[in-house]
Amino acid sequence: MDTQCLERILNQVEKPTRYMGNEYNMVEKDPAKIDIRFAFAFPDVYEVGMSHLGMKILYHLLNERDDTYCERIFAPWIDMEQKMRECGIPLFALETKDSIADFDFIGFTLQYEMCYTNVLNMLDLADIPLLSEKRGEEYPIIIAGGPCAYNVEPLADFMDLVVMGEGEEVIHEILDLYKQCKAEDKGKKEFLLEAATKIKGVYVPAFYDVSYDDAGIVTCIKPNKAGVPSTIQKRIIKDLDSTYYPDTMIVPFMNIVHDRIMLEMFRGCTRGCRFCQAGMLYRPVRERSKDNLVRLANRLVKNTGYDEISLSSLSSSDYSQLEELCSELMEKFEPCGVSISLPSLRIDNFDKEFVKQVQRVRKSGLTFAPEAGTQRLRDVINKGVTHDDLMKSVHTAFELGWTSIKLYFMIGLPTETEEDIKGISILAEGVIDKYFEVNRGKRPPKPSITVSTSSFVPKPFTPFQWVGQDTMDDLNEKQNTLKHYLNKKYIDYNWHDSKVSYLEGVFARGDRRLGKVLVKAFKNGCKFDSWGDCFNFDAWLKAFDEVGLDPAFYANRIRNKDEIFPWDHIDVGVSRTYLWNEYEKALKGQLTPDCRLGCTGCGAIRLGGGACDALNSKI
Repeated sequence: MDTQCLERILNQVEKPTRYMGNEYNMVEKDPAKIDIRFAFAFPDVYEVGMSHLGMKILYHLLNERDDTYCERIFAPWIDMEQKMRECGIPLFALETKDSIADFDFIGFTLQYEMCYTNVLNMLDLADIPLLSEKRGEEYPIIIAGGPCAYNVEPLADFMDLVVMGEGEEVIHEILDLYKQCKAEDKGKKEFLLEAATKIKGVYVPAFYDVSYDDAGIVTCIKPNKAGVPSTIQKRIIKDLDSTYYPDTMIVPFMNIVHDRIMLEMFRGCTRGCRFCQAGMLYRPVRERSKDNLVRLANRLVKNTGYDEISLSSLSSSDYSQLEELCSELMEKFEPCGVSISLPSLRIDNFDKEFVKQVQRVRKSGLTFAPEAGTQRLRDVINKGVTHDDLMKSVHTAFELGWTSIKLYFMIGLPTETEEDIKGISILAEGVIDKYFEVNRGKRPPKPSITVSTSSFVPKPFTPFQWVGQDTMDDLNEKQNTLKHYLNKKYIDYNWHDSKVSYLEGVFARGDRRLGKVLVKAFKNGCKFDSWGDCFNFDAWLKAFDEVGLDPAFYANRIRNKDEIFPWDHIDVGVSRTYLWNEYEKALKGQLTPDCRLGCTGCGAIRLGGGACDALNSKI
């Protein structure tokens, strides 16, 4: 690469630190002395990707290997991409500035469907053919993982192999296999991919054929190569205490979205919210021990200099030793000004004395997520919280001095009515009333209540994978209704673009035929589709029209009970029967209890580990 040209254009772009590297704790190795070069690719800008916990874990995990050098790549912003193309600079890794086309592996993490065109753009910037069938031995192996990988079918034509589940163990097995292939002088692609199918959790899309009926519904998914498994089961780490977790993290030169230590307490969730894909995908629950977390916190504070520790999980208040953990962390770190934040406290578990202790160093923002405006609809989605839970929590928050609270809801949930929409406004007004009730007789600052709504998107492997998504017109009408109801003093209302949610729904439950749409959209200029100033809905509609596919077929259509889904060959542990039963219970407004209180029969118990092992021991 022409480094002088790179240095010159860095002076001409927004936020040049996105592309510089050389941050504190960045790993440096001599590429000439290692066997495997791995590029960890996040298909969004630096400040988003550098906030991703999975990247932090796998980056340092892979660099613990003497034979491997893991480097980072992110999607360059529009201005940087333009300069790179003008100067002929290919997409490069931050550590060495080498073109990623010269690496052995490029591993994309798929966190959000609206980043798919960025995946194609990044390959194109590296002058790597988009289609896997067009990439010969001279090109890197393209891998994908992350939550969207559980239905990777829209990207199937572009990926060589896909990891289903947690990667700390399986990535070592893949790299060991690749090293063996190199040592035996076997073709790095065909032989590797065929051998990789023997590794649990590895999916090679090219080794499977998909058939459709005249209506475009999947009729069959089957292997086209002997010895390839018909079903791919996800990988999980059964014991988090015995697996790798970094005791150092890269400290960026610029502000990133989550600029703090991230300490992962546990994986999974037992609550069973029916809209939540993560709650189903990451079962069973597995915790790290308190002592291990304290040890990691000590090392991370020492090695990074951060003054905030975020206790990461899907539902922080469900950690079994939370009060003991926070008490010990506060005792250790309060004297040196290091604060503790709990980003995912539940409404029904907001204890006054506990929160008061945690907030002694620094008071963080406060967000509550009732999700729905009425108790009826909260029961439909199995949220498990009540109106009284919310009012008690905000009462406590206001007593502790908060004046600003964010309330998060979804619109477009199954069975939703106008009464449910109006209920959002009633809840918000109730929160304001509670503020003045707590501060009666005082002269408090003005309260600030922010109501945010996202549009519900049905996701694979959830009880709502069968439902039709609300149309854009329906969602817009509900947003306009809320604008009217929430046009009140002290309330601000934010909402999510229904067009973006619509496309998210299309690709969340899409099939392989959407690969052609992605290529057309990319060629039509689509990229950074999750960014409002870049999103071009007309270009997307043109892409669907050019391919001859109707996006409503994927987003708005109700699925039959026994319909074959594009992801039916993937086993995440939670059974289809359980998900259907939960869907039927949702329509009846019936609750399913927290599975820590007793097994609800989802099927994840057969995977072993964590809470399921504890239940097994009692049976």
